[in-house]
Amino acid sequence: MTNTAAIIGGGVIGGGWAARFLLAGWDVRVFDPDPQAQRKIGEVLDNARRSLPGLSDVALPDEGQLSFHDAMSDAVDGAIWIQESVPERLELKRKVYQTLQEHCAPDAVIGSSTSGFKPSELQGCATRPDQIVVCHPFNPVYLLPLVELVTTDLNGDDLPARAETILRDIGMFPLRLTREIDAHIADRFLEAVWREALWMIKDGIATTAEIDEAIRMGFGLRWAQMGLFETYRIAGGEAGMRHFIEQFGPCLSWPWTKLMDVPDLTDDLINAIADQSDAQSGMHTIRELERIRDNNLVTILRGLKAQDWGAGQVLNVRDRNSTALAASLDQVADISQPVLTVHRAVPLDWTDYNGHMNEARYLQAFGDATDRLMMIVGCDADYIATGGSYFTAETHIRHLDEIHAGARIRVETQVLNGAGKKMHLFHWMYAGDRLLATGEHMLIHVSLETRKASEPAASVAEPLARLADAHAKLPRPEGAGAAIGVR
Repeated sequence: MTNTAAIIGGGVIGGGWAARFLLAGWDVRVFDPDPQAQRKIGEVLDNARRSLPGLSDVALPDEGQLSFHDAMSDAVDGAIWIQESVPERLELKRKVYQTLQEHCAPDAVIGSSTSGFKPSELQGCATRPDQIVVCHPFNPVYLLPLVELVTTDLNGDDLPARAETILRDIGMFPLRLTREIDAHIADRFLEAVWREALWMIKDGIATTAEIDEAIRMGFGLRWAQMGLFETYRIAGGEAGMRHFIEQFGPCLSWPWTKLMDVPDLTDDLINAIADQSDAQSGMHTIRELERIRDNNLVTILRGLKAQDWGAGQVLNVRDRNSTALAASLDQVADISQPVLTVHRAVPLDWTDYNGHMNEARYLQAFGDATDRLMMIVGCDADYIATGGSYFTAETHIRHLDEIHAGARIRVETQVLNGAGKKMHLFHWMYAGDRLLATGEHMLIHVSLETRKASEPAASVAEPLARLADAHAKLPRPEGAGAAIGVR
């Protein structure tokens, strides 16, 4: 049964929540009185469909159903999660909760995207205060995993635990705050940097472009993968954090900052910021800037994913929990047919200057398919640790059609030979029913100690032979054994 989420308020944040739930396979019901809501959310979804699937090395679930509703009562029908993202006015939010609680399920989670209000303030005057929690995300919601989950004693234990589970299931990282505070945690850091930046501009010390370069070319990249305290711990050298604090702690009393004082947002200051920002970024439309941002974030996140670190570790956990691909021969539904060995979307960083998947990534996809087939027949990490593995001796790839970022691909694999030291594989790559490429690979089993050909252990040889025997009844693939030639 498909889960249902209701999105109340379809602006930038609400649209991001809609995309996050929808691409996680949930049905999404939206209420927003803005006559442009469908267009705006549609544009956000276009960006999300292009970028989010490429974060995973397994295919996301099929999209849920998206619907728009004229009344909140209709939008919350059947919803187990309700995300409120209306403007930051406390009385408006409380009025929305009163209406929601008249019509929603009593056990549904009502999460607020508020960046400033504490949950105790939101729960005031509510019919069921235990149902309301703060779930503050960061833009773009469909890519960034952080959600500040803030609760009170009125929420009990069950609802926050369910909220954490749901957020993790849709690929997010719920940061559970043990105490409520105005603006939570992350925005307080952002506001501190924002205030200092305003003063630098007002005092003529720096421009908007200089400030942004200082962040994105330096500490912003460090913060993205290690945060504040781990970064400073490393800065302390072998002596660690204590040395860092002893060395740099006195600087905190120096008159470097004006963070305790906020400049008045006069017309002159507002104009200076706006003019500088126009000069810095005005050559791009907002949609172009969003796509540039998404490209950069996907690249950073996939880099972190390769290192199994920070936000990348969150993505790897979700991939490992996927059951789309078999991990052993016993899990293959029908061994008489080619085996599904890859099922994923094409990431943004797999495309080239022609706008389609580059030739190296075809090889990577087929290499991943070979690795999966090896795992299925028992040549997994544990087996390799005993000193045996397969090395690729020859590869032949035919590029038959192009494919673009965000498209879903799958690879099906036939074993042509599994006798003795040889593993001869033939891969087909598809997008739907469209054949994109084929890859033929000859592998030889080797001893990792001698680096020479050797017979595989029975734990691998027997499953491989069984699969090869089943596949021997299939027609020989077109193009198998072919070499490059002139037509």
